[in-house]
Amino acid sequence: MRALKYFKVTENDDGSYKVERTRKECHHPQCGSGVFMAQHKDREYCGKCHLTYKKEGK
Repeated sequence: MRALKYFKVTENDDGSYKVERTRKECHHPQCGSGVFMAQHKDREYCGKCHLTYKKEGK
């Protein structure tokens, strides 16, 4: 069930469900929708187009 890594489903008080993305989608034109970025300790990385976003250190 690989999809469970990318989405989080929570139940609201009224019995409806809310689906949230847990990872960012890559915004590069080469990738398109449905390509998610890997989460590393210090960066987010797209394996398809090699786009990298560095996280700010605390």
